Amino acid sequence: MKLKNLLYFAVAAVSVSAFSISCTDSIQLGDGALQKPSSSAITKDTVFSNAEYTRQFHTALYSRMFYGLPYGVDHSNYVLPESNSPYTGMPDALTDCWQLHWVNTNVYGTYYAASLTATGNPLFGYTGEMTWETIHSAYLFLENIESVPGMEQAEKNRLSAEAKCIIASRYFDMFQHYGGLPLVKGTFTGAETSYDAPRASVDSTVIFMTDLLDEAIAAPELPWVVSDPTTQTGRWTRAAAMAMKCKVLQFAASPLFNSSEPYYNGSTEAEQQHLVWYGDYQDSRWQKLRTACEDFFNALAANGYYQLEQAENKTAAGYRLAYRRGYAKQGSKEILLATRHAGIDAFKAGTYAWHQWVNIGRNSYTPTQEYVEMFPWSNGQPFDWDDAQEKYEKTPTHARGLNSMFKRGTVSPRSQMLTNVQLTRDPRLYEEVIVNGQQKFLDWSTGAMSGDIWEMWVGGTDAAQNPVNETNQYATGYCHNKYYMGSGNNGAGDYLRQYTQWVYLSLNEMYLIYAEALAQTGDLAGCLKQMDVVRKRVGLTLNVDGSDPELRTNKEKLINELLNERARELGLQNIRWMDMIRYKRTDWMTKPLHGLRIYRLRQNSSGVYERVEAAWTDGDKATDATSKEPNRFEFEKFELKERRRALWDYENDPNNVFVKKYLLSPFPQGEINKGYGLVQNPGW
Repeated sequence: MKLKNLLYFAVAAVSVSAFSISCTDSIQLGDGALQKPSSSAITKDTVFSNAEYTRQFHTALYSRMFYGLPYGVDHSNYVLPESNSPYTGMPDALTDCWQLHWVNTNVYGTYYAASLTATGNPLFGYTGEMTWETIHSAYLFLENIESVPGMEQAEKNRLSAEAKCIIASRYFDMFQHYGGLPLVKGTFTGAETSYDAPRASVDSTVIFMTDLLDEAIAAPELPWVVSDPTTQTGRWTRAAAMAMKCKVLQFAASPLFNSSEPYYNGSTEAEQQHLVWYGDYQDSRWQKLRTACEDFFNALAANGYYQLEQAENKTAAGYRLAYRRGYAKQGSKEILLATRHAGIDAFKAGTYAWHQWVNIGRNSYTPTQEYVEMFPWSNGQPFDWDDAQEKYEKTPTHARGLNSMFKRGTVSPRSQMLTNVQLTRDPRLYEEVIVNGQQKFLDWSTGAMSGDIWEMWVGGTDAAQNPVNETNQYATGYCHNKYYMGSGNNGAGDYLRQYTQWVYLSLNEMYLIYAEALAQTGDLAGCLKQMDVVRKRVGLTLNVDGSDPELRTNKEKLINELLNERARELGLQNIRWMDMIRYKRTDWMTKPLHGLRIYRLRQNSSGVYERVEAAWTDGDKATDATSKEPNRFEFEKFELKERRRALWDYENDPNNVFVKKYLLSPFPQGEINKGYGLVQNPGW
């Protein structure tokens, strides 16, 4: 049967909606590149007969690289990957760190209800993400680049290496959702009457991806860093290709695939054909990852350039700014590869749609109490709720009590707001999560914190009744801050009118991938050393008095701490989801999650503290010049009920096959029925 709408479908190139491309003649690139325009017939021969047209065609490939932030729903002019629609939802909302509260998403309506089927819409669709179209276009480029006149061979080699990286990355985007895939190694003519594209094993798929990346890495024309970061940001480099290889090998070596037992029940066709696992466990797969990481860091030592953003001021605010600049700043040397999209926006072109949507609920990815408790105290010691509760009960102002779990300050007779403010937790907490009492502005030049405070207590200016009703962006008593970064102009954020970027590969993640490879190959001390490279950037280290000594001897405990460190450092970047899948952490899928209700305490006329559901910024502060910033609270954990995930019913049975089938997504039943070689994933 024909592989219709998948491997051919007469698509010559991906859409160029994300780019403004100028040329001397009127030429249509993108999905219509080989269609006949009104003025003339444009064919692949025309595209590849002109060096400038060829460059534009190649640039267009980048517009369909994976971009992880929902950014548009306008399908009238462009074909958008389904995952880019806010109506789909981000995979991290399926983990234990975030809960999504917008009812119109697939995450909320399908996944939380555990009602997904092979005829439904997974978060990353097999046919709806422009992956196959991009792969086809990249092969079309590779098959025709040598015939292009007026282009130096060195440029042809460089662009070819980039195209191979794009193919490998698009395969990896699917691989982590589906396992083994059909291996396409060229374009189809459209004249075929049938296709034979059987699903390949995990091993073959991994080799296919890494071979493409090795070919790109070996190309001397592929630079370590782009020659002009201001105009070439986002292009593949040798550094990015080496990092991509590490990500592929990391996923492949993980317990989902690299195990003595398949993840489901062993009886399915996909398991027996090794389409969803290797068929055994081998230490050598972790060693291969370790070698790839060592190759990367040896190349970094030899070539330089990439580095973590560091704090100029060794304060909590300075550490926050360094962390923020690492992923958000245009041209950050921490970023190995970023993808961008512009031209489609919820409100007006060129604005930062992600945080504009927060206030209308589409991006209500509320952090859970479980996530917040992952962040240690500011001295690196783990946060422990029971210990903090005990200290709070003895004295509400204790430095390690619940009343000080986000910040401490001094009540001043000369100021309404607390003075001498100290942040008491890991600085990254305040960049990943908006917490009670956090000031709304962080200066992008100095790191100074200023402005009104976020009032996350019940009845507060910001949270209002949302933590009680479990609604909107404050439903858990917290709000996400990643890619939002504060309040700013009309609630739209301090990054208004800046172009956002999705960090696809980064140096901080590479340190943590290397740490994992070291731990899995028995070098626990080396793992801790690499983790501390990342932690020191925000003034923390695991090698401090009071840290858990078992981390130096207990491999399982260290790896669990490493997975939490990845969540702290790489929040809302699909990393927690990836870790949940590749480590088969169905216990994360099935454990009920919690929020935090905070109640403001105010002294009555008798001097007794009592709860008041009253705002301060828009309340007492505005009407009473003597009113001081609230600094006494009561805290109440609560289990999330709206919307309760159906998989939480399996809290005591996380290895039930109904749960485990969600480790990989279902192929569309319609594609299975076409008979070109797809085998369905277990349980679907």
